Amino acid sequence: MVAILLAACIWLLGTFDAWALVQIKLSDVSYRECPEDLAKGAITAGGVPQSARCFMVFGKATNPTNKLIVNADIFGRIYDANEDPIIENRTRLGSIPEVPPGVSEFEFPINVPESQPLPLKLLQFKAAGFTGTVRR
Repeated sequence: MVAILLAACIWLLGTFDAWALVQIKLSDVSYRECPEDLAKGAITAGGVPQSARCFMVFGKATNPTNKLIVNADIFGRIYDANEDPIIENRTRLGSIPEVPPGVSEFEFPINVPESQPLPLKLLQFKAAGFTGTVRR
């Protein structure tokens, strides 16, 4: 009976570990123009297509655990040169599929309306993810 309870406790701890949300520090966050194959496109605002510029946001992610973090969501704020927000009413900007233990690099694309002036200001960037697959 004790062995069964012990096994159940170990299983439960392993299950909860998969649900553990881990904060990931992002540093050296910057941006550059997208490669040509990603650069062409348009975005829609209120159903009206607009010309857009594509940028790759990149930096370093620090995973403080000794486990792989999967599907980490990236949060932050991006403003144009006039302090106008690039993506309003949304702070989730992208994701990192896998963050290994320690420091690794990340990047994700964003589209910016051509009418918004550069340079961009990238503020309050952080990420959070799970140390295992979250099951429904």
